[in-house]
Amino acid sequence: MASLPTIGMTGMDPATEGALKAAFEQANARLGRTWQLLPEAQASFVVVDMDSMYGPMSWLRLHAAGKQVIGLTSAKRTQTDFHLPRPFDAASVLVLLQSLGPEMPAPSAEAAAPQAPAQPAAPAAPAAPAPEPVAAEPAPVAAPAPVRTLGDWFVPGALESRVRFSRDGGPDLYIDPVAREYYGPTALKPLAGYVQGAVDEHDFQAVDAAAWDAAVASLGAAQPLSRLQWFGGLLAGGGKLLPGFDMESRYKLSKWPQTEREYPKHFRIATAMMKGPATLDEVASASGVPLPEVVDFVNASLATGYAELVPDQPPEPADTGKSGGLFGRRKK
Repeated sequence: MASLPTIGMTGMDPATEGALKAAFEQANARLGRTWQLLPEAQASFVVVDMDSMYGPMSWLRLHAAGKQVIGLTSAKRTQTDFHLPRPFDAASVLVLLQSLGPEMPAPSAEAAAPQAPAQPAAPAAPAAPAPEPVAAEPAPVAAPAPVRTLGDWFVPGALESRVRFSRDGGPDLYIDPVAREYYGPTALKPLAGYVQGAVDEHDFQAVDAAAWDAAVASLGAAQPLSRLQWFGGLLAGGGKLLPGFDMESRYKLSKWPQTEREYPKHFRIATAMMKGPATLDEVASASGVPLPEVVDFVNASLATGYAELVPDQPPEPADTGKSGGLFGRRKK
């Protein structure tokens, strides 16, 4: 018997995961339970919440591991292999499962029973008891609104035009999602409250061209949005590695990051990491920087694509000393 196709979930908050599992159960039941839900490491297909802070990082990790990734997102497009639009319900999950398994049976209220060959009429028998009523299928479970931080709104498609953003009477940030840049204060530490905490669409105000030009004229040069994403990643873990990554794994910098003057120790961390793949404890020892600060730096670098996890290499085959070469034959 062929094994069932498998699917997993990652990079999402508990409420979203619970709603998605409920929708999957309903859709899978209508397909005759032809799918199996497994942990992400064991699943062939993995659903990732691309609207969350951890989603894009989970996608990069899974993509490198050769997984087929399904992007859950409210954006119209996604860079993942497959797309599950948000908001979702059992019906949209059903469509997704059918598209992933084209030979899966079409959904039906009950499996069609085969017709038996015609038989001669038999004597009347006592009437069979009426079947018990079938419980009505529960209504589709709607997904809860995702909790987004400011960095989550920088995913392509989340914001479509120039906007103004501020927090608690602080300085304004003027964000251009198309050009991938912003105008605002040059220091990052005063913006800690901006990159932490929930942000919804009502926190942004659209800005027309004339108001935009007038506002940014005195704010200096544009800065890349990746700088705010980096800062959000730096503060996200609080000294703990982000979900989906292991403290015992080895990490490396794929390119030299833009270090910030406000964090002078980061230059030492980056220098140590550029020497080659290393565990976080090894980086802390080589740089002389406390481990929690190293972890925060790696979180920020993973969030912006400057750092990457280095998979473990298979061990070298053991030397048996039975070489058939010239030197092997002469060694007596």
